[in-house]
Amino acid sequence: MSRIGRKPVAVPAGVDVKIDGTTVTVKGPKGSLTGTYNSKLSIALEGNEIIVTRPDDEKESRALHGLTRTLIHNMVEGVNNGYSKELEINGIGYKAAMQGKDLVLTVGYSHVVNVKAPEGITIAVPAPNKIVISGADKVKVGQFAAEVRGVRPPEPYKGKGIKYVDEYIRRKEGKAGKGGK
Repeated sequence: MSRIGRKPVAVPAGVDVKIDGTTVTVKGPKGSLTGTYNSKLSIALEGNEIIVTRPDDEKESRALHGLTRTLIHNMVEGVNNGYSKELEINGIGYKAAMQGKDLVLTVGYSHVVNVKAPEGITIAVPAPNKIVISGADKVKVGQFAAEVRGVRPPEPYKGKGIKYVDEYIRRKEGKAGKGGK
């Protein structure tokens, strides 16, 4: 059996869980999330724990078991504590600012880049070179952070661009050139 799938998902106080067949709705202080999962698996709420069980040991069932349990755990964690990603901007003249609910990036193009936040995502710019993206849905937070990073990914020669705070950029040496200057 899947070690992860076997673990029950603890439901903390202040989080409300409703299970309707294979649809799970989780409400908490940070918002509400709903997910529909494969009908092969059975999802049950026992006391203050959510338990995911599989009917057989087929390859597909085993694969879905751990995945479903992790997705439900991420929903419970998201509505309770939330998720956030921090991005850092490196480069002379590169900066970020908020304009209403839009993120405005000045990252070396001939124009500024406006990025609209999707529903359920909040953006904070504590400093001109820092961006904090947060929300209840782990997938949306990660996807939006990747889209913002994709506006100007870091380059390996000078390290200019948008990167995650904990990301390491492998640096390359420039052109070696022939003897001279």
